Amino acid sequence: MASVAFVVVGLVLVGGLIFAFRLGFKIRRREPAPPQPHEQPRMPASGPTHESRSREPNEMPRAADGERLTPHELRPTGSRDSSDAVGPRRDRGTGGSFGSGGPGAR
Repeated sequence: MASVAFVVVGLVLVGGLIFAFRLGFKIRRREPAPPQPHEQPRMPASGPTHESRSREPNEMPRAADGERLTPHELRPTGSRDSSDAVGPRRDRGTGGSFGSGGPGAR
């Protein structure tokens, strides 16, 4: 009796997998084709863009003689923005990533 149950469960699983495969194949056919090489974005005429940020290492705190530092006594990251780093430019009055800065933003 148990072997019959295993066969039935196996057939149900195989049927479910076949159904899922066919459904995925149908959905995949309805999707647009991947972009052709001539439809891909092009590099600007000025060449690749460059963006960098300067980071400076944090000072490592020193433990007193015979003691050790615990994790909460250390800084969360190993570096910080340098003093001459320039932040991102935004128009005054815009919300940055929290919206377009359109009507009702102020």
